[in-house]
Formats: sequence, C-alpha cells, structure tokens
Amino acid sequence: MKFEFFVAARYLKAKRKQAVISVITVISVLGVAAGVASLIIALAINAGFKEDLQQRLLGATAHINLLRIENDGIRNYESLVDQLSRTPHVLAAAPAIYETVLLSSGTRSKGVVLKGIDVDRELWVGDLLQSVKEGSLGALKLEEEGSTAVPAPIALGRDLAESLGVSVGDFVTAVSPQGSLTPVGVVPRYKKFRVVAIYNSGFYDYDSAWVFTSLKAAQNLFSLGDVVSVIEFKINDIYQAPAVGASLKAAAGTGYTTVNWMDQNRSLFQALRLEKVVTIITIGLIVFVAALNILITLVMMVMEKNRDIAILMAMGARRRQIRKIFIWQGLIIGVIGTILGSAVGYTASWVCNHYHLIALNADVYSFAYVPFKMKPLDGLLIAASAIVISFLSTLYPARSAARVAPVDVLRYE
Repeated sequence: MKFEFFVAARYLKAKRKQAVISVITVISVLGVAAGVASLIIALAINAGFKEDLQQRLLGATAHINLLRIENDGIRNYESLVDQLSRTPHVLAAAPAIYETVLLSSGTRSKGVVLKGIDVDRELWVGDLLQSVKEGSLGALKLEEEGSTAVPAPIALGRDLAESLGVSVGDFVTAVSPQGSLTPVGVVPRYKKFRVVAIYNSGFYDYDSAWVFTSLKAAQNLFSLGDVVSVIEFKINDIYQAPAVGASLKAAAGTGYTTVNWMDQNRSLFQALRLEKVVTIITIGLIVFVAALNILITLVMMVMEKNRDIAILMAMGARRRQIRKIFIWQGLIIGVIGTILGSAVGYTASWVCNHYHLIALNADVYSFAYVPFKMKPLDGLLIAASAIVISFLSTLYPARSAARVAPVDVLRYE
C-alpha cells in the first residue's frame, strides 16, 4: 500500500475529538451517492420512455411510407409493391388505406382511424395486429380472397371495444364523412361491420382509436375502386430510413414522396432529448453540492492536521506527497459515494421496472407504468463524472496542505 493512500485512509477515520469532521465526511459520501443514484434513476426513466415509445411507435406504424404528392391515391400499387420490395434494406412492403370514420354501436360512438390492409403483408410490416387477444384475423383474410361476407369483418383495439361496449361477434357501423353527392345534398357513406378480433398492444393511442379491415371493405366504404392511399415499408436498419426513403422515392418515379418514422415523430424525440439534458443539469447540482461538502471536509482536515502535516514534512515527506494524501482522501470519498449511489440507482431502477411499482393512467400517458431502462454507458459516464468532480474538489485543499510551513507550526509545540 502506498504511503499517501495509507495516511489518507487513516485520516478519514476521525478520532473522538474530530467527530465533526467524521460526520461531514459521511454527509459528503451520502451526497455523492444521492446525486449518482438520482441521475441513474432519472436517466433510466428517460431511456425507458424513449425506448418504449420507439418500439411501440415502430411496431404500430411503418418505418417508411410512400404516398402520392397529389394525394389522389396509388392505382398501380401491386406492381409498385413487388418492384420496391427489392430495394436494398427493405424487408417488407404492404399497401394500406387510411381514413377517419365515426364508429358507433348502439348509442355509443367514437371517431377512429380506419385502416384497410392486406393482412399477410401487414403482419410483416407492423406488429400491432400480432397482439390479438380475442378472435382471429382469419375473417379479414377471407374478405381479401373474395368472400362476400356481410357485414364486413373488422378488428378493434381493446380500449375502443370497451368504450363502445362490444366484443367479438358484435356489430358496429362505420360512417365516412366523405359522403356521396345526391339531389338532396351530400349523404355520408356508412357500412356495417362485424367484430372478428380484438387486439391489445398496450399503447393506448392505438388501442383506443385504430381499427382494421380488409382493403376490399375499405375501398367499398370509401368508393375508391382498386386504389390505396399509401405503401408502407419495413427496413432492416431504422436509422437508415432517410436514405432508404430517398431510394424508394427515386425508384417509384415522379409524383411520389416518402415520409419516415423520424419525420413523423421528430418533435416527440426532440422533447425527450431536451428533457434528458435538463435532467442531467438539475440533478447534477446534487453532485456539485456533494463536491462542496468534500471541499469543506478537506479544508477542515487540513486545519485540524496542521501539526501532523508539519511532522510528516519534518520527517522527510515531500510536498507532492502531502498533496497526494488529501487528493486520495477526496477520491476515496467520491469513489465510495459513487459505488454506493450506483448500487442504489441500478437496484431501484430494476425493482421498479420488474415489479411495475410506479403505475400510470394509460388514458393520459399511453403507458400503464413507468418504464426504466438501465444503460451501462450512462452509468459509466455518471460514475466517471462524479469521480472527476470529487477529484477537482480536492485540488485547493491539497495545495493548501502542501504549503504548510513545518518550522512555523512546530515552533510553538
């Protein structure tokens, strides 16, 4: 064991007459631990929300959407799907129709997004319908194969089904605001559907406001003919979406444009990044206060140990060794506090995430509980920052200790 480290460790064990220094040392350790633990927990919450949102958004929607600039629909969608599916990085493609309708059952009604889909292709592009809890998607496939089933099949989210008071086998009516022009004015189009499946993705925004039917049923409701509004794509690297979108746009030809998941959710993820920065700044002040406690502890230690420092220097200790003694003291406090804070932070995050201890109102937040995602890199950066701050707080006291003049101190002993 090095001489400087040995002396620093002994100095941290205060004698009875130095109890005040001992208490301040403990407070300094707890301050560092509290700051580190708070930062780890806060960043785990931020990362948890970001990752859950990203997974759910990308699971429910496509990575890239191809649509007409004139918004007049895509007529040659089958050939385009086959052609563009061979584009590099594209894993799957699926045609779809999006429209807003009023869905009603008895006296209950709600505005929803109705999506007409090719079921087999949709399951490759999105994960939303893979969470079917009641019924099955078989009836939607029969509709695609030319079944003349009346009413047409439809799949609802769990929260929407509860809101309308329906279950599998019940009937609902969809009313389109894009009505037909008649001698008496515009008459809204409507179509009766039978609920064949209820899904539960856990994402309230989709479970309460999205419904799915076959392409054929959607085209009939909106009187579109053999037309779709969008072709959706799933790619193998979500962060290559802008580049792949540009390739798809070029391959599709003039009159088409693309929108990727980054464009659609840019403001949301920017808000999460800003929240992370603000969290680091505000909670990081706790570590700064702990560093001031370390500074005060070491200054008091230098004042208390003037005689010991003078004796060590008289016995041959060099000034750089005296400096190192107090630097080691601050680092010991910082390291112990960092280890303790990291253990508390990661343990609390794991427990809260595993047991879903912090419940949320899914109607408001789209989450049933607060998610925690512990990232090792965040923990390493927080630990390194805490130790660096602890080290910086030792520089002034260590320099003061090294300036002690042994002759002046020992003259009156």
